[in-house]
Amino acid sequence: MLTDTQLERWLREDLGHHDVTNQVPGDTTGRLVATEPGVVAGLEAATAVFEYLDVDICACLEDGTVIEPGDELLRVEGPTRAVLRGERVAVNLAGHASGIATRTHQAVEAARAESDTVRIAATRKTTPGLRGLEKRAVVAGGGDTHRLDLSHMVMVKDNHIAEMGLEEAIDHFEERTSFATKLDVEVETVDDAPRAAEAGADIVLLDNMTPAETSDAVSLLAEYDGVLAEASGGITCETVADYAATDVDVISMGSLTHSAPALDCSFRTGE
Repeated sequence: MLTDTQLERWLREDLGHHDVTNQVPGDTTGRLVATEPGVVAGLEAATAVFEYLDVDICACLEDGTVIEPGDELLRVEGPTRAVLRGERVAVNLAGHASGIATRTHQAVEAARAESDTVRIAATRKTTPGLRGLEKRAVVAGGGDTHRLDLSHMVMVKDNHIAEMGLEEAIDHFEERTSFATKLDVEVETVDDAPRAAEAGADIVLLDNMTPAETSDAVSLLAEYDGVLAEASGGITCETVADYAATDVDVISMGSLTHSAPALDCSFRTGE
């Protein structure tokens, strides 16, 4: 849920202290139009910007809609000054989110060529202040949010294991978490995957392994009922199908959020 404080921060950053550029009289219509194909997202944030400025929303696509060049994503009406003030912030938000949704959709489609069940998930590699927008964009593209923040799940990572050891680290966090909190344990070798499962991991994250190593680790984890296998580390849209073919349960990709190019959109008024 977007707050007025967040909207004010976005607008203040762009408008500054004395906005002369948008001192235009009268009323107008504005249209957000796609100039390349993709999957739309971020329209909730874009419409919130305009509504905060008392601009009326006339039409809006749903997030997750597959779009083509020329498709109208959003139409607004209101005072020209307000429409122009909201334009750049709204376009930036929608373009950024739609780029993430499009990249996620591409990854999901590539993975589906090999597996009908694997989940394509995001990570915490998000832009500070924009995590909600970016995680919702992943969902719009058909992906999984993974944990939204540190409170949603405990991840036992390489630094924890370096400090305490694998089994000791798992025991340490098991004693401090609720029964409802899952433990995701990162391992870097095939042999450590069953060790993590045996020690109590709910999810074993196979970090920076090749597809062949991932397949071997997944086979070893198959005897542990209910333990999920997650592949992560440098996986891209070009390699995601190779990992999906290993029968892994989850593929998490930081590139969905930190490397997705914005989808190009154009905002046109007076039409």
